[in-house]
Amino acid sequence: MRKTCVFILSLLLVYPAWGQNRSKEVERLEDCGQTFQEILDIPDGLPRELLNKAECVIVFPSVKKFAIGIGGSYGRGAISCRRGGNFTGSWSAPAMFALEGANIGLQLGGQATDFVLLVMNPKGANSILGSKVKLGADAAAAAGPKGRAAGAQTDIVMKAEILTYSRSRGLFAGISLEGSTLRSDNGANEKLYGRKVSARDIVRSGAGGVPASGHTLVALLNRTTPKNLSELRSLQATN
Repeated sequence: MRKTCVFILSLLLVYPAWGQNRSKEVERLEDCGQTFQEILDIPDGLPRELLNKAECVIVFPSVKKFAIGIGGSYGRGAISCRRGGNFTGSWSAPAMFALEGANIGLQLGGQATDFVLLVMNPKGANSILGSKVKLGADAAAAAGPKGRAAGAQTDIVMKAEILTYSRSRGLFAGISLEGSTLRSDNGANEKLYGRKVSARDIVRSGAGGVPASGHTLVALLNRTTPKNLSELRSLQATN
């Protein structure tokens, strides 16, 4: 009986510490799924025409402004991309990602804001999965169009590698994030998957299965946009 009590006490002492090490990443990934569902439910929200042509989707829930000089922000979220060499398969396991920059902080205005980024071609996907990139410099980015302009072959849609959207106080709109940076959150990926693994290996090589906390996000993507409707020639332009 005494041994049993000691064993149970040991579990109670060890399990909370283990849970705390995992909880931030697990909760963040769960928040990504919930946030993406809420954005999909917004009338006239995320344009499905563009979502159906996206190679990757990045979700950053509840990004907040903090005071560094004139203001900045640091958001953490997750990326998932279509599988296959030409991004035509089902959606991948999510990799944890970070968004940061003074420009974001200026646009937040002190409010917690959700961001959704659509990566619109293989060049953009390979760029952000390869290294830290600055939007507008290393990767062409633009505020995502809505309404009738969303499905049109405008310069914005045709030239941008990444289209950026935000939701704050219930309002959903395109937003410019030029000057901000995107990078893999390596520490979070290591904690989530239990080993050092790059975002590229998670997303492109299937280095890890979909964790339970990522099921909602990946299932939503597979259900909402199961096929890549981009033109074939754009999918073949991987460099």
